[in-house]
Amino acid sequence: VQLQASGGGLVQAGGSLRLSCEASLRAFSSYPMAWFRQAPGKEREFVAAIDKNGVRTDYQDAVKGRFTVSRDNAQKMVNLQMNSLTPEDTATYYCARTRRNVFPTREAGLYDLWGQGTQVTVSS
Repeated sequence: VQLQASGGGLVQAGGSLRLSCEASLRAFSSYPMAWFRQAPGKEREFVAAIDKNGVRTDYQDAVKGRFTVSRDNAQKMVNLQMNSLTPEDTATYYCARTRRNVFPTREAGLYDLWGQGTQVTVSS
């Protein structure tokens, strides 16, 4: 397994969760990483991205100010801190790697390696 996501669960609206993605990749620090999510019956959508150095970040409008993406290249981890969760955030969350060195990249088709997904359920 090259990307292993964890940290999902059931939380009440207004609560927080922290997702983690552990990578078993050579040269992890060479790649921008991202989080996507997919709710039942909906297409997979971009959530947040971080550049290879952890300096630049990008978020979809619906999560700006609530979610924070970070990475630790020494630990080969990328994290997604999610605060003020709403039922609309309910989805399976995936971490992903792109080889594309243009930042940000929001298109799922440009990511070539995906984790297995972790379920986030927010109750009202």
